[in-house]
Amino acid sequence: MGAWYWIGVAVGLGAAAGVFLSGLVRIPPLTLALAAAAGAAAGVGVRAWQPGGWVDVVGGAIGATIGALGALQIVRGALRRGGTRGGMAVLVAGAAVGVAGLAWAPVVGYLEAFALPALAARLHRRQPERYAGLRTLARD
Repeated sequence: MGAWYWIGVAVGLGAAAGVFLSGLVRIPPLTLALAAAAGAAAGVGVRAWQPGGWVDVVGGAIGATIGALGALQIVRGALRRGGTRGGMAVLVAGAAVGVAGLAWAPVVGYLEAFALPALAARLHRRQPERYAGLRTLARD
């Protein structure tokens, strides 16, 4: 495999780290900072194993930041609709394991970094508008 494959693995593993941290950390700026650091660490691990250079580190950090941005939207929406923090952490951790597993397929690591924010944007658009409900009928 060429260096492009290992860069994609670093990006995908970074995205998995971002997804995992979005389920654990409540403060979005802290989540993004920790995700970037974890993605860079994944890139360092990939760089130590296979050739790729500094691009692995940068790719891991970028993938983690983008993955965390996408997952934060989903986690915040689920918590707003009544999900529990512990339950979301378990579900998001399971999703992160799946994302990490898919990162080893050629080209999929690159696609994960862009699919997570696209999924979050799609789900955000499908969110129903708030309405008054039966409270408007009580104004007599």
